[in-house]
Amino acid sequence: MRLRTPLALLGAALLVLVAPPLLTTGSGADTGTQIPGLRFMVPNTPGGGYDITARTAAKNAEDAGLTHNIEVYNLPGAGGTVGLTRLVGEHGNGKLAMSMGLGVVGAARSNHSPKSLGDTTPIARLTEEQDVVVVAENSPYKTIDQLIGAWRENPGKLPVGGGSSPGGPDHLAPMLMARAAGIAPKEVNYVPFDGGGELLASILGSKVAFGVSGVGEYLDQIKSGELRLLAVTGPKRVKGLDGPTLKESGYDVDFTNWRGIVAPPGISDAERKKLITLVEKLHASPEWKKSLKTNGWDDAFLTGEKFGDFLDAQDKRVVSVLKELGL
Repeated sequence: MRLRTPLALLGAALLVLVAPPLLTTGSGADTGTQIPGLRFMVPNTPGGGYDITARTAAKNAEDAGLTHNIEVYNLPGAGGTVGLTRLVGEHGNGKLAMSMGLGVVGAARSNHSPKSLGDTTPIARLTEEQDVVVVAENSPYKTIDQLIGAWRENPGKLPVGGGSSPGGPDHLAPMLMARAAGIAPKEVNYVPFDGGGELLASILGSKVAFGVSGVGEYLDQIKSGELRLLAVTGPKRVKGLDGPTLKESGYDVDFTNWRGIVAPPGISDAERKKLITLVEKLHASPEWKKSLKTNGWDDAFLTGEKFGDFLDAQDKRVVSVLKELGL
């Protein structure tokens, strides 16, 4: 056997040091999206729409090799404004993001929060989805007309539960539904919950007559028969679900919710760009496209300044609708 000289061994060692490492597909090493220590805050309880969106996005990003070890944690309270206040307080933290949506816009208004989404760094709007009108499997209401007929007779005695504070999507949807049915919104007995996870137990336990929440939150319960779907609030039926739109049922309502991501104020342009690049590549991934279909979410991708303009418009929309409804 031929022995290597010290000079030959040195040359081999140098070759190992200067040669670029081999990259495996999906390693994320060549994506420019790795953010070590990234944390994803959910401003409501586990099982709600923000929670499902955040955990799905984090898992898809990791499965696609875009980044690794994302920590998703819940900080519920006051319709999302506890989390919003914490996020704004993390000034300059480029390794923190928050899952949010129309519910936080409304809660910031209705709770007179000292902080608003205008104080955050807009990253992206991800999805849009319809709300569903559901009852427990043992509910006496088999159709949306039966429910609304009983609701008209005595609005105060048929409490409706929603997974958002007043001004949020699960509040605005039944208020618009009431107006379309000839019920004064002020007469509606709305019971707010901090996310769809908390609401579910009250629907199943018949503590509320019916519930309104995002389609993605209750898909499993609807398909298993635990919840009965009476109607959806948007412009079209949800594929795979047997439920009419409110409009085709004779009630002039066309309402959808959306969800997105914001970051703390004061982060650097480079940090902001990296977060946006991460969600852009997540949006393009087959993992995310599959999740959109699985959860019944519509793609509503919008990033950066355009998303910031959208947030401003949504704030004005919430104020306008609440005034219009006399609330």
